[in-house]
Amino acid sequence: MGEVVLAAKITHVPSIWLSIQPGKHYGIRRPAEVALTEIGQRARERGADTFLVADTHWMNSIGFHLNGKERHRASYASHELPHFIHDLAYDYAGDPELAELIREEIAAGGQKAMVHTYKDLGLEYATLVPMYFMNGDSSIRVLPIGCNIYSSIEENRRIGEALLRAVRRSDRKVAFLASGSLSHAFPPNEIAESLLNDVSSEINRQVDLKVLDMWCEGRISEFVEMLPDYNRRCTGEGAMADTAMLFGLLGWDSYQGKGEQLCPYFGSSGTGQVVVDFPVEASGAVH
Repeated sequence: MGEVVLAAKITHVPSIWLSIQPGKHYGIRRPAEVALTEIGQRARERGADTFLVADTHWMNSIGFHLNGKERHRASYASHELPHFIHDLAYDYAGDPELAELIREEIAAGGQKAMVHTYKDLGLEYATLVPMYFMNGDSSIRVLPIGCNIYSSIEENRRIGEALLRAVRRSDRKVAFLASGSLSHAFPPNEIAESLLNDVSSEINRQVDLKVLDMWCEGRISEFVEMLPDYNRRCTGEGAMADTAMLFGLLGWDSYQGKGEQLCPYFGSSGTGQVVVDFPVEASGAVH
């Protein structure tokens, strides 16, 4: 029987990629680079053979979708921020078998899901940026699930539960990554560049920090109760689908663990970012 060996909320902001390029922004996201690398190392130490990524930049408008290709191989440029991310070559094994199990379990829960193997269906940067730091030798399979931008927190809780059921039916050791921001309110274009290293709203910053307190103090039942409102008021990225999937997989309000924050909270182009590892031993996500 398969198991979830790691579950984390992670950042993927393009400024992390900018941070490793020569020039004036070199090193600006070093703490995030280190934290993502640490998540990858922990996944290896725990025997992970698949990264299952809830990718908030693969945004779907109808249903739930999995990229079930045998191989992910291409070069990527961001349509959103091509001056931040371009010429990012990648080559990872996929996990079509786990993708199909997940599709079956989502359908069993009464929701619609599809697995795709289209030649031109590539990976998005919410998967690619973390994989650069976590999976540099391409030794671990990569399976992205998209985030439906019109979905509810409740729907995504159920998706997280389906992910767990599918992993248990498999022979995989899975590292689950909720790849998305905390608050996600972008500033107006005219001032956007001035907020490269900041959050666009002090209210959002303070709510994000309170959320991190809840996570690290183990106040998860309190957090999931406020998650729909947090998503709505703080402009959740991808409907905060990744976060709801994460806690659905971990056991929702019954989860007893405390998050471990691996880098300082930081602002990036108006959005709130962090990396937090949630111990799976405190959840229903193991055996």
